[in-house]
Amino acid sequence: MKTFKSLAAILSLVLVTQGAFAQSKIGVLNAIQALFNSEAAGVIQAELEQEFSADQDRANSLTEQLTALRDEFQQNEAVMSEDEVRRMNSSAQDLNVQLQLIGERIQTAIQEKNQNFVQLMQPDLAKAVTDIVAEGGYDLILNADSAPFFSPVLDITAKVTAKLNENAQAASE
Repeated sequence: MKTFKSLAAILSLVLVTQGAFAQSKIGVLNAIQALFNSEAAGVIQAELEQEFSADQDRANSLTEQLTALRDEFQQNEAVMSEDEVRRMNSSAQDLNVQLQLIGERIQTAIQEKNQNFVQLMQPDLAKAVTDIVAEGGYDLILNADSAPFFSPVLDITAKVTAKLNENAQAASE
């Protein structure tokens, strides 16, 4: 009889625990996506485009030069001397190096700006998540990167982005 009571108590505990988990509200968040879909990220993106427009124009010009050089080589390859071929190859290599340097400079600057943006936005992100948790009654928020699978209905990323935008607008008024 004592074993039966212990078993009944354990089963009751399991059922209560399962009921508690069934009542829990869980959300999944991709914080980086929420940040970079925000209006603040759009402002940063516009600044980057403006800041590197000259570099982009230069890269486009270099690409056009490379294309023209390749076309000229393909058309005249049969009648070109070895010196002309060497000169064209050297010119193409110089253009490629310049393109690569521009690309590396832009990529490094973008990475730095993105890292600064994420650090700057951490408090705003934390507030937006806290607001969404309070409004939605969430008991648990998981990082989307750590969840191998989740139903799309659990994803609160768009809600957090909207809250970031809402909070930023309220702060600017």
